[in-house]
Amino acid sequence: MKILEYYLIIINIFTLIVYGLDKGRARSKKWRISEKTLLLLSLAGGSAGALAAMLLFRHKTRKLKFVVGVPVMFVIHCVIVALLVSYLVH
Repeated sequence: MKILEYYLIIINIFTLIVYGLDKGRARSKKWRISEKTLLLLSLAGGSAGALAAMLLFRHKTRKLKFVVGVPVMFVIHCVIVALLVSYLVH
């Protein structure tokens, strides 16, 4: 269970940083990180970090696939973690 905790902490911090980097690149009109990469990081367990970055940096808040997709992934991830914890505790 500790491995899952560490993984989720790392992937969410990493995702938050990547979203922040992309926002900075967007402001300075530099090469951008692809939306596919951002969504894959969210799907890989970084949905909390992605959601935090969207709110903190106001990034990707006009894109429907992010506004809907990231919160949906977050809810699904929460359900999966809750089921895992429930299963492992009992």
